Amino acid sequence: MKDLAKQLNALCDALPFQSSWYLKDMASGETANRAGDVAVPSASTRKISIMMAALASVHAGKLALDQKITIDKKYQDNDSGTFQHLTPGFWITFRDALVMMIIVSDNTCTGTVADLVGLDVIQRYCDALGMKGTKHRFGIPPRLGRDHTLEQVTTTTPNDQGLLLELIWRGTTDPAVATKLQVTPKLCRLGIDILSWQKLKARLPSQLPLGTKVAHKTGTGSRGFMDAGIIFKSDNPLYILTAYTEHVPDALPDGTPGFTAANQLIGRMARVAWDTLGT
Repeated sequence: MKDLAKQLNALCDALPFQSSWYLKDMASGETANRAGDVAVPSASTRKISIMMAALASVHAGKLALDQKITIDKKYQDNDSGTFQHLTPGFWITFRDALVMMIIVSDNTCTGTVADLVGLDVIQRYCDALGMKGTKHRFGIPPRLGRDHTLEQVTTTTPNDQGLLLELIWRGTTDPAVATKLQVTPKLCRLGIDILSWQKLKARLPSQLPLGTKVAHKTGTGSRGFMDAGIIFKSDNPLYILTAYTEHVPDALPDGTPGFTAANQLIGRMARVAWDTLGT
């Protein structure tokens, strides 16, 4: 793990922007991180905890997976996902709102889900799990531009997201862990399934063998790009990797677009971990 961490840090050090990460080898239990407890903008990786807080509300009987959710026009003023472009007034189930929130990062669904669950409920949920650097501040993110402060956006840490992902996975088979998540093993399995249906694959999965199962959630902010997930091999979890970039320039000195460099960094980190831990 020490040598692997050096390789990952070398990849980060070679680029002119801030990078942080958390890694756990699921076989040995060893972990490593780079600024793992330093808060950064979460972008849409926040939606993993929103999903799990929503599933906790389902388990508590406050919401139901099959209840009808009408898509209101007020939630369509956003720039993420697909429902922003559709005619308002149609309905989907609450389950499908969770699916769309995750797999295409649909913010029309995110705003709807966050209001139904309650932002205060989502925050208390994260606090109860020990996600110390995670602060939820909105359902649909405001358009703040690149000069925002951390206090204006939802924040998280690589370690927080790694913790949450591990709890979800352990909760699929351990009722005690599922109880800590305020859900059931069945709901944990649904959470893993939804994360594994992710359609945005330009980061963690991008350099892994075609067809590799990755249960993850991407994020795109005004100045950073991120991805947090569990990487599987032969249906077994191989490792957890959460990677965050911040203060990414529009372009690198050689002309490479900043988002391309960030995507390639995260993909390369996932590949190095795969080659090291998967042998």
